[in-house]
Amino acid sequence: MLELIIFLPLSFTIPTIFAWAVFEKADRKGWETLIPFYNLYVFLKIIQKPIWWMALLFFPFLNIFMYMLMLVELVKCFNKFSLWQQFLGVVLPFFYLPYLGMKKDEVYIDPSDRPKMKKSFSREWVDAIIFAVVAATIIRTFLLEAYTIPTSSMEKSLLVGDYLFVSKITYGPKVPNTPLSFPFVHHTLPGTKDVKSYVEWIKLPFYRFPGFKNVKHNDAVVFNYPTGDTVSTRFQSNVSYYTLVNEYGRKKVWSDKRNFGDIVVRPVDKKENYVKRCIGLPGDTLSIVNRQVYLNGVPADNPKKLQYQYMVTTDGSSVNPKILDKLDITETFRGNKPGQFVYMLTNEAKEELEKLSLVKKIEIFNEIAGNWKPEIFPNDSAYKWNRDNFGPLYIPKKDVPINLTNKNLPIYERLIKTYEGNHLEVDSVNVIINGEVTTTYTPKFDYYWMMGDNRHNSADSRYWGFVPEDHIVGRAEFTWLSLDPNKSLFDGKIRWDRLFSIVR
Repeated sequence: MLELIIFLPLSFTIPTIFAWAVFEKADRKGWETLIPFYNLYVFLKIIQKPIWWMALLFFPFLNIFMYMLMLVELVKCFNKFSLWQQFLGVVLPFFYLPYLGMKKDEVYIDPSDRPKMKKSFSREWVDAIIFAVVAATIIRTFLLEAYTIPTSSMEKSLLVGDYLFVSKITYGPKVPNTPLSFPFVHHTLPGTKDVKSYVEWIKLPFYRFPGFKNVKHNDAVVFNYPTGDTVSTRFQSNVSYYTLVNEYGRKKVWSDKRNFGDIVVRPVDKKENYVKRCIGLPGDTLSIVNRQVYLNGVPADNPKKLQYQYMVTTDGSSVNPKILDKLDITETFRGNKPGQFVYMLTNEAKEELEKLSLVKKIEIFNEIAGNWKPEIFPNDSAYKWNRDNFGPLYIPKKDVPINLTNKNLPIYERLIKTYEGNHLEVDSVNVIINGEVTTTYTPKFDYYWMMGDNRHNSADSRYWGFVPEDHIVGRAEFTWLSLDPNKSLFDGKIRWDRLFSIVR
C-alpha cells in the first residue's frame, strides 16, 4: 500500500513536466516541473488552490480525480472554458500543455485577475453530470463496485437476489484492459443483446496496483470467468462456448446463428463476472475424496454453510412448506418415486429434517471414485475424475517450474496457450513451446482454485480449471440489499436480516 501512496503522486510528475513552458508563463521556473512532489506544490500555487489539496493527492485513486481538477483549473488560466478545451487538457496534457506554453497568443491570467465565467443552466447540468460520471467511474474501476448474485452456486452464504459491494482495493485494483468503454455497463450496451460496450483501439497489458492483502483460503472472490474469452451471444453466461463446441461441433456453433447467435471474443476485463470461494492457492496440491477437499494431504476447512444434494425419503407425505422455509431449504425437486424428494441441504438442515417423524431416510448423492465425467476438468479420459472425487492436482505458482509430460499436458495446456499466450505444439514424444522442445514450463501468473458452497449445484474450477491472477477482480465484502425473487413485496421479498451483512 505504501508503494501505491507514493507511486501515483509520483506518476503525476510525468504530465506535469510537459507544463514547463506554462510554468514559465506563470512566472515560475520551468525546471520546477522536474522535481517530484515539489512540482505539484508549485502547480497548486499557480492555480491558487489551497495546499490541503496536496494531501488529497496521496489518497489512492482519489488523487487521479484531484489531478484532473488541477488540469482543468490550469487551462482555465488561459481562458479555456469550453468543454472540448478542458477535455483536451485532461486527456491529452502531453500535447495541450506544451501548446499553451509555447504559443505566443496564449496568455496566462492569474486566477485572482480572471473574470468569473457565468455558466448557463445547461452547462451547469453538463458539468455536474460529467463530474458524477468521472467520480463514479474512478470509484467503480479502482475502489468499489456493486454486483448481483444471479445463481445459487454460493447458497447459503450468498443468495440469489443478493446485492454485493465488492472491494477492488483489497487485492489491488487492475488497470482496465479496455479503458475506452461505455460507463456503468460491463460488456454489452444497454437495450441491446450483443452490441459491444467497449472498443479495442487501445489495449492495456495486465497490471495490478498494490492492495491491502493477498487472496486467502475461503475468501469469497469475484473474478472474470476463465473460459469466457469466447462466447455465443445466445448462451453468454450459463453455457461455456467450449462446452457447446464439444457437444455440437465447431462448424455448427459458428454457422448456425439462429441457435447460437454470433461468436464473440472478449478481453479479460469484459468476461462475465463470477463469485466463488477460493479453495486452493498457488502452490497447493488439491484433491477431493468423497466430497471432502484436501489441500496438501490435509482436510481443508469447509465453509460453514456448505451444502450438498440429498435424496430425502418420507412416508409418502410432503414436508410442510413452512418447515422448509424455516430451515431455509430453497432448492427442492420431486424424486422418481412417491415419497422421494431431492433437497439441497446444509448439515444443520439435514439434522433438523432427520428429526421429523415423516422422514424415513436421507441419503447424500455421491459420485464414486473412477466414475469419469467428461465435463469435469481437464476433460480427458486419462483423468477419471468427477465432482466428488477429483485429483490430486497441482495449482501453478508464479515463477515455479512445472514438469510437463504428454500425460499431464491436458491439465496445463490452456494455461500455456490461452492465459499466457504461448505457441504450443505436441508430437508423439515432445512438448514444443514457442518452437523449443521442453520438459518444463514456468508460469508468469499465480493461479487459484474456486468452488461454490453449493457443491452439487456449482459450475466452478472442477469444470473449467484454474483462475489466473489477472482474472481476479476483488473480494466480496458485504450485502447491502437482498431480494427474494420468489416472494412478493408484502410477503417477505426483502430479506431484512441480510441487509448490510458481512460476507464470510
